[in-house]
Amino acid sequence: MTTAHPERTASVRIAPDMRLGPVHYRTPDAERLAAFYTGILGFTIHDRSGGDIRLGAGGEDLIRLTQSADAKRYRRTTGLYHTAFLVPSRWALAHLLRSIAQTRTPVQGLVDHHTHLAIYLPDTDGNGIELAWDYPKEQWPSFEDALQLGNAPIDVEDLIAEIGRDPSPWTGLPRDTVVGHVHLHVADLGAAAAFYRDAVGFDCVFSDARVGAAFFRAGDYHHHLGANVWAGAGIPAAPDDAIGLIDYTVVLPDAGEVERVAQRVAQAGFAVERGESVTLIDPFKIRMRLTVEQPAALPRR
Repeated sequence: MTTAHPERTASVRIAPDMRLGPVHYRTPDAERLAAFYTGILGFTIHDRSGGDIRLGAGGEDLIRLTQSADAKRYRRTTGLYHTAFLVPSRWALAHLLRSIAQTRTPVQGLVDHHTHLAIYLPDTDGNGIELAWDYPKEQWPSFEDALQLGNAPIDVEDLIAEIGRDPSPWTGLPRDTVVGHVHLHVADLGAAAAFYRDAVGFDCVFSDARVGAAFFRAGDYHHHLGANVWAGAGIPAAPDDAIGLIDYTVVLPDAGEVERVAQRVAQAGFAVERGESVTLIDPFKIRMRLTVEQPAALPRR
């Protein structure tokens, strides 16, 4: 059933102006994976260091790749379901769809979620991708209503027509593309809520055991994090040599907020690692890296 949760005080909420930063993947072939993102989706290589590669759209990094020749693909473990890369316009999403079609890249779905349009596909390592464009906020239904309305198909002809309405050349992923949300495979929705809602401080906007999913947000965005048990309840954590997600990044407004979140998580009994950055480890061994907002960063949603 759908669960609702009482209002909580600001002291147990994560900052509403948080945003997501880069996702970090382990891969056996960083060059091959980078070629997929640059050649089909218009990403730019920001930096190479040894076998590691940083990718984005010319601004902040969106993806960081760590080369690990011995990395293996494990099935039915906790970890990444997909990363959503949010583009600023329907026009940009239309160009991405055209590139996917022209390169005959397999897709898993073209969905109108009522809050946003989404193109789903895997990368060459099997990491899930969602390419997304948000409707204006004033057009959003509640997220629960959006889910209950179902997943409508995208009107592909109308979306592709955006290219004709603006014949400007496509030069790659727009600079203000951001990581919109991260959706995770977890082993238990209750344990996910205990960590992401009660300890980290996200609001739970939707949780339904029948659907097998929960969604979390800060502020008034539709969702920043998703969690599902679609790979199976009680699945094990991914081993340390697994292909895929190493960590994802939450960007907070200041160091004080990083410390407040870290203290809440530690007091709730979850692991917190401190080094160059603060890393929170959820019940499924999924790592959330906390960083501080830097001047002149991309605008938040």
